[in-house]
Amino acid sequence: MKLHNFIPLNKSELIADTGERIQVLCARAKELTEAGEFETARSTLREFWDSVGERPRLNGLGEFAQAELLLRTGALSGWMGSAQQIWGAQEAAKDLISESAAIFEKLRLDEKVAEARIDLAICYWREGGYDEARVTLQQILESLGDLPSEQKLRALLNCALVERSSLRHHDALRIHREAASLFKDSSNHALRGKFHNEFATVLKDLGLAERREEYIDQSLVEYAAASFHAEQAGNIRFLGLVKNNVGFLFVSLGRFGEAHDQLDQARSLFEELRDRGMVAQLDDTRARAFIDQGLYAEAEAVAARSVRVLEEGDELSLLAEALTTHGRALAKLGNAQLAHSKFSEALAAAHRAGDPESAGVAVLSIGEELADHLPHGDLCSYYRLAESLLTESQSPETKLRLGEYARRLLAVPLAQPIVERPSSHQRNGKGSPKKYETVTSAVMNFWREGSLERLVLNYEGDLIRRALESSGGSVTRAARLLGISHQGLAFILNGRHRNLLSVRTPVKPRRRSIIRYQ
Repeated sequence: MKLHNFIPLNKSELIADTGERIQVLCARAKELTEAGEFETARSTLREFWDSVGERPRLNGLGEFAQAELLLRTGALSGWMGSAQQIWGAQEAAKDLISESAAIFEKLRLDEKVAEARIDLAICYWREGGYDEARVTLQQILESLGDLPSEQKLRALLNCALVERSSLRHHDALRIHREAASLFKDSSNHALRGKFHNEFATVLKDLGLAERREEYIDQSLVEYAAASFHAEQAGNIRFLGLVKNNVGFLFVSLGRFGEAHDQLDQARSLFEELRDRGMVAQLDDTRARAFIDQGLYAEAEAVAARSVRVLEEGDELSLLAEALTTHGRALAKLGNAQLAHSKFSEALAAAHRAGDPESAGVAVLSIGEELADHLPHGDLCSYYRLAESLLTESQSPETKLRLGEYARRLLAVPLAQPIVERPSSHQRNGKGSPKKYETVTSAVMNFWREGSLERLVLNYEGDLIRRALESSGGSVTRAARLLGISHQGLAFILNGRHRNLLSVRTPVKPRRRSIIRYQ
C-alpha cells in the first residue's frame, strides 16, 4: 500500500486554522440565534461549548477567536436562559460577554465592542436592571457617533425597548420616530421586524392610555409589518411574540374572541419551540384577559401556572408582573390574604430587580384590589410608597390610577371622621382637656403648625425608629409591630428614611443557588 507523505501543520498554522473555523461556526450560530433557533445554534458550537452556565473551551485559541466564542456563547446563554427559565443564566451570560468585550477593546475593534456591550445591555434589561441597560446603551451610541451601522440600529432599538419597559412611553416614541428612516434603509429583516414590533407596542400603550384611536390604528399596521419581516427572516419565535402582543392589544380593546385566537396561535408556536419563558408570558396575558372577562377562577389558574414557570428563572421584572396579575385574580375571588401575599412577593421581586415601576404597580394594585380589607392607615402608607416608586413614571394610565387611589383615600376621613388622637387642648374654658380630636381637627392643627407632608414624614420616622429600637434593629420584627410587610418597611427605609438605616441590624446577603445546568 502506497503511503502519502503527511506534512503536519505547525502550531501557529493550527491556531489560525482553528480560529477561522470558529469564526465560521460563530457566524452560523449568530444567524441561527437571530432566527430564534437556539438549540440548533448551541449544537453548532458543541465542539467548543456544552451548555448554559459553562465556559467555552478556549485553550490554544487566538485572542480574536476567544473573544468571538465568548460573545456567541454568552449571548446564546442569555437567550436560552430566558426561553428555558434557567436561574443564574443572565449572570453567567454577562460574565462571558464582559470578558469578550474586554478582549475586543484590547484589539481596538470598536464595532465588535459595541456588539458585545449591546448583548450585555440586553441581559441587564432581562433582569430588570433598566438603569444599567440605559447607561450602557447610551455609552455605545456615543462611541459609534453618526456613522450608520448595524450595531447603531441595535443600540437604538434596545434604547427604545428599555424606555418602554420603564413605562417612559413618550421617550420610546421619540426614539422610534427619529430612527424610523434608518431602519427603513436596512436590509436586515430581523432588525426591521423587531423595530416595527416595538414601535407598535409603544403606540398601543400610548393609544390605550391616552385614548388615541389613531395610535391604535397605526399600531395594528406596525404589527402587520413586524409579522411580514419576521416571516422574511424565518424567525418563528419572533412571529409568536408579535401574535402575543396583538392578542394583548385585543384584550385591552375588549375584543376577547380575537385575543384568544391570537394567543392560541402564539402558544402553539412557542410550545413547538419549547420556549417555556414565552409560554409563561402568554399565560400572563391570557390571565389578564380572563380577569377583564370576569372569569376569575380561570384567570387564577392560568396566572398561577405563569408564576410557577417564571419563579424558576431570573427575569424578575416579568415575575413581578405575573405575581401582580395572580394577586389581582385572587383578590377578585375574595381571597384577600393570599392576594396580599402575592402582591408582596411582586414587590420583593421588583425590588431585587431594581425596577421601581413594577414595584409601584404592585403596591398600587394592593390599594385598588384590597381597599375593603385593609385599615385606612395601611392604605395611606401603601399610597405614599406607590407614589414615591412611581415618581418618574410617564405612564398616563399609572398616573390616573394613582389619582383615583388618592381620591378614595381623601373621601374616607371626610365621610367617616373616626380617626382620633390625644389632645391637651382645653375646651369651653372649664380647664378640662378634651381627650380626642377628630382627624379633621388634627389636620387643621397640622396646617397651622407647618407643612403637613413634613410633619407626617417626621411622625412616620419617629414611629419607625421606636419600632426598630424595640425590636433590636430587626426590620422583620419592626414591620410586625407597625403592621406592615417586611418589604414595605425596607422600601420606606431605603427611600424616605435613609437616616434610620443605622438603627437597623446590618443586612445579611442571601445565598443564591448555583446555576442549574442543562
